[in-house]
Amino acid sequence: MNLRRQIAATVALVSFLVAVTLGLLVHRASVGQHVAQARRSAENALDSVLTGYERTGELVGWGATPDDPALPPKLRQLAQEGRHGSLLGPGPDGPAMWAAAPAGDRVVSVRVDYAEDAKAIAQLDRTFTVSAALSVAVTVLAGVLAADRISSRLRTAARTARRIAKGDLAARIGPLGRPRDEVAELAAAVDSMSAVLSAKLASEQRFTADVAHELRTPLTGLLTAAELLPPGRPTELVQGRVRVLCSLTEDLLEVSRLDAGAERPELAPVPLGQVVRRAVAAAPGEAEVVVSQEATVSTDVRRLDRILANLLANAHRHGRAPVLVEVAGATVTVRDHGPGYPEAILREGPQRFRTGARERGHGHGLGLTIAKGHAEALGITLRLGNDPGAVAELELPVG
Repeated sequence: MNLRRQIAATVALVSFLVAVTLGLLVHRASVGQHVAQARRSAENALDSVLTGYERTGELVGWGATPDDPALPPKLRQLAQEGRHGSLLGPGPDGPAMWAAAPAGDRVVSVRVDYAEDAKAIAQLDRTFTVSAALSVAVTVLAGVLAADRISSRLRTAARTARRIAKGDLAARIGPLGRPRDEVAELAAAVDSMSAVLSAKLASEQRFTADVAHELRTPLTGLLTAAELLPPGRPTELVQGRVRVLCSLTEDLLEVSRLDAGAERPELAPVPLGQVVRRAVAAAPGEAEVVVSQEATVSTDVRRLDRILANLLANAHRHGRAPVLVEVAGATVTVRDHGPGYPEAILREGPQRFRTGARERGHGHGLGLTIAKGHAEALGITLRLGNDPGAVAELELPVG
């Protein structure tokens, strides 16, 4: 049950309980008032009859009857014990208020009709029931409207929070009501959190770009100097490590450009099968290409080549042969037969400097990050999975 239904149900329950409580109180008060009035009338009538009986010896008025067989047994027994009393009970023509007292060896009783009072109480109960039902309906409607307003504001905040969780740190909820309203305070807190996260991420991106840029020049010089070393195994080791550092620096710069959105894709319609064959042929390592259905897609060939190169490098580095690339319409699937992607990558997505590989130093986690960044820039959907080896699926926009 969502918040709106919970509030509506709570308001309905409280309104119903209040209406029932008030109805019972009003019913009891009304019954008590009518019974007291009828009791006074019956006792006054009995006093009048007894006074006349003492003077004249006759029972006159108010339906006074000696030893009335319809007299309730409890009241008869009370009178036989020499006491006066009154009791609401059944009469010949409906409910009646009885009053009885001893008169010599007889029991004298009078009765006052109570049928009209019973009808008045029943009518009051019906009126109050209808009024209470209308009141509960209006209260519930007002509660539903208030709950809908609160729920709508909370849904707006939730949608914005989900956008922030997906990486849109520029998303803001904005004002959602009165400044002192709790929902407005929640929105302000989420906006503040998003602003802080955005600032920290921007600072991290600037730091990464600055470090990569500062390392690029000395590493280029170091690579040039390494090329001048005399041939030999030590020279090959130095040159290999320097090339790895240069490649890492270039990857960091590329990640920084993707984060900053500094480059715009140059889209053009191209035959996907031909582009994939050329990209696989240019990439290091062996991979089989199968084109089951050719399609024309709208993409940036340079960026698509970069995506495929990184996916193939990841398959060769972390997976096992054979590596298969399938093209079916606008979908490209890169599949290897290794242990598959780690659960952390499938759950949280690619992250820089996080490969999930158990071996230390085995990759730096930028390949999938770069592939994901280029895919987002091109509007390509990148899905990662295990079947059971690692499977990367690219779904390109058709053009």
